[in-house]
Amino acid sequence: MRIIWFRVRAAFVGRGSDAGMSTSEYAMGTIAACAFAAVLYKVVTSEVVATALQSTIGKALDVPF
Repeated sequence: MRIIWFRVRAAFVGRGSDAGMSTSEYAMGTIAACAFAAVLYKVVTSEVVATALQSTIGKALDVPF
């Protein structure tokens, strides 16, 4: 049982010393964030979304008090 514990511990000892992302991980994260931003921009600026927002705002302003 003691030998198994030492093997499990040895497998996880090096995992806690990782302080952050490497340069390639930063690059991939930046590319993914830019791609997500581009897709979100296209969706938000589409005619369907603009029409829905105008309709919602129009309905909110026409509410009787």
